[in-house]
Amino acid sequence: MLKKIIKATSFSRQEKAVARYMKEVRDIQDAKISRRELFKMGLTAGVGGLTAIGGGVFLPNLAEAKDGDSSGNIISPPCTMPWSEPLPIPKTPVSVGAFSGPEGDEGQCESKHTRLNPGKGEFGEDEEFSEARTEKHQRWEELGGFAACTKYEMMAKELDWNFYSDSDGRGLNSKVWAYTDLNSDAAGVLRFKAHYGKPVLMRMYNGLPKDGRDNQGFGINQISPHLHNAHNPPESDGGPLRFWDSGKWYDFWYPNIRAGFASTHKNGTFRGDKWCPGDWQETQSSLWFHDHRFDFTAANVYKGMASFYTLFSDDIDLDTGDESTGLRLPSGEYDIPLMFADKVFDQSGQLFFDTFNLEGIVGDHQTVNLKIKPYLDVKRRKYRFRFLDAGPSRFIELSLSNGSKMTRIANCGNLLPRAQVVSSIRLGVAERADVIIDFSQYAPGTVIYLENRLEQTDGKGPTGKILPSSTKTQLLKFIVGDVADDFSAPLATLQTQVMVPMPNRSANPVVKKRTFSFDTKNGAWTVNGELFNPSKISAYPVEGTAEEWTFTSGGGWAHPIHTHHEEFQVISRDGGNPALDDKSRKDVVRIGKAAQGTSNTGKLTVYMQFRDWYGDYPLHCHNVVHEDHGMMVRWKLVSPTDPNAGK
Repeated sequence: MLKKIIKATSFSRQEKAVARYMKEVRDIQDAKISRRELFKMGLTAGVGGLTAIGGGVFLPNLAEAKDGDSSGNIISPPCTMPWSEPLPIPKTPVSVGAFSGPEGDEGQCESKHTRLNPGKGEFGEDEEFSEARTEKHQRWEELGGFAACTKYEMMAKELDWNFYSDSDGRGLNSKVWAYTDLNSDAAGVLRFKAHYGKPVLMRMYNGLPKDGRDNQGFGINQISPHLHNAHNPPESDGGPLRFWDSGKWYDFWYPNIRAGFASTHKNGTFRGDKWCPGDWQETQSSLWFHDHRFDFTAANVYKGMASFYTLFSDDIDLDTGDESTGLRLPSGEYDIPLMFADKVFDQSGQLFFDTFNLEGIVGDHQTVNLKIKPYLDVKRRKYRFRFLDAGPSRFIELSLSNGSKMTRIANCGNLLPRAQVVSSIRLGVAERADVIIDFSQYAPGTVIYLENRLEQTDGKGPTGKILPSSTKTQLLKFIVGDVADDFSAPLATLQTQVMVPMPNRSANPVVKKRTFSFDTKNGAWTVNGELFNPSKISAYPVEGTAEEWTFTSGGGWAHPIHTHHEEFQVISRDGGNPALDDKSRKDVVRIGKAAQGTSNTGKLTVYMQFRDWYGDYPLHCHNVVHEDHGMMVRWKLVSPTDPNAGK
């Protein structure tokens, strides 16, 4: 049926065919069939999804669309006004002294219950939740237990959200699933502000609709929030198999401690006269968290379950969150996270998810903090922006419309050894970059756009071509205002001083080498020729050791490769030296099509350490459409005495 729709489509009837296709997809989604089941049934084989209609031409750009045509065949949403609404600034949840229900502990699930009144809807007054956690927290008492934790009460729930800039009040709300704070009005894209040496205990309630009622027919009401890039034990990592149902809660314990604290750097390290547990050169900065329920990661994240977790290192006077101390990075209201995410909308303006697209979803709109074409009033001073490519499949290359350069200070959430002055920044899905932009040189009223000019026409990956600047490439409008006090460091200082040196690889020599091939087999995405098998462990590295992992892929597809647990260092790209944007420690690397400029990368080798915790973690492609179709494996960190050690 879907193939017939695509085959019968002509360009003159394209929008009508798109509408029919979307209806067919939603009818099948209403049957609550998983992607894996659809694949087994052969319903996805050979269907390129929405991108197959018209050779990858999407719906009209709704931010610039007309109200419709005289024929009445096309139902277009009301016109929207680009740059008419401000950028949503992620709000910070409020910590609590004690939980509403039972106190958190290190023990296993004891069928504890609590009652909440989180507001309107299905989970209303006197609603009962039960605990879903089944594993003990590792090193709980050693790192201070419950008393040492900063505590938060969060809930994943359904919200109405308007993605459009809509100055005339004609809102086009879509149903989204998002993280919300039970003790403030923070909802949607959030931002935690955590600190090294201060563990966080986050109680996450699953308040999604109990009956499986969906946001426009896609996703699943089971969740597993993953704190991406954090050095956490697996029971608090948010892995793909540790999901739980609506009506339950789970306590995530984030120790906020540097790698090596229990293995290679048991005595801690000094930065100047400041001491910290673990290796201070493993300090992190910009992290994010998102849902990771296997087979449904793409749909659940696409719906809105993604937010920021920023980690400050004031314990060693580094990235302090105060621009008058440490590295003196722009702080407070001048430190702004920006999440870039693609969305597809139907002709009524509602959010749409293409279940039958196996290549990767490239939307007709790119949102910034879940808003299409917002503006931001900026003062004449320096700002720190934390860029995040939240996908689900688009690679981006960010630059300023006036050609000015940016100062890049961090890569994948890790401060660089030295700041880089760059004209643009390319990011694969889940990659991050922290930059400083100095607006002090501009007159009041100056307008500058943050743009993505990287061409990508389908889910296979970018072409590498840089498009000319246009209204299509513009994502965020900066409007320069008055002067404001600026106590942050001069850019020249950041470009010359050492921020975070690279850890010494020779201190922990490689004990084993492994290769992971990211490819396709019979139309499915595979790692080493196999689809993801939830019951299989593919590698058993030994705690405290280091290994060399090589990732390979053909050049026809782009894959952002991510492994949980601990960052790695890039050793070589296609046998040569690492690229400029491979510098610092990373947790995501781009391989395959147009990984660097217009050049492909077929082989990339990294140095990775396995420290402090025991248990299983995944390795996967972070084009989450690829991940959900099998491009993932699990590995398990074990002790030297484990019978599988090193296998």
